Amino acid sequence: MATLCEREGEEGFNRLDFSMEAWERGERPDRLFSSWRAIMREPGGKARTFVDDEVLLNLFHRLADDQQPQRVAYRFVIALILLRKRLLKHDSTKRQGETSVWMMRLKGDPVDAPMLEVVDPNLSEDQVREVSDQLGEILRGEL
Repeated sequence: MATLCEREGEEGFNRLDFSMEAWERGERPDRLFSSWRAIMREPGGKARTFVDDEVLLNLFHRLADDQQPQRVAYRFVIALILLRKRLLKHDSTKRQGETSVWMMRLKGDPVDAPMLEVVDPNLSEDQVREVSDQLGEILRGEL
């Protein structure tokens, strides 16, 4: 099992991996934020870059109410990935003071379903790339 754990006193996450045997015995890390089943590559094998859509959607929802800047950036980049995968649809943008908030819907949601709000942290292209790389490292376990 792959897990994301909140760092103590910091905004980021650490990835910790557990054998299925340990997980089934009930071993869990402190400050567990999210978990998913993963298959580890053989030593020296090529890293896989595939991340399950459900993992991305779970992280997207789990970060919804978090106001920490790094996590707002993570959620925004995850939203961009989900848009690209056509799992989210951008409906409109509203302003909250100086902040833009993207109003979005999940693919397949009924028209009357509540909109999902995604804060645009105004990241530069380099910052989007940096956050994407960080997320990739965390999700692939390369940290």
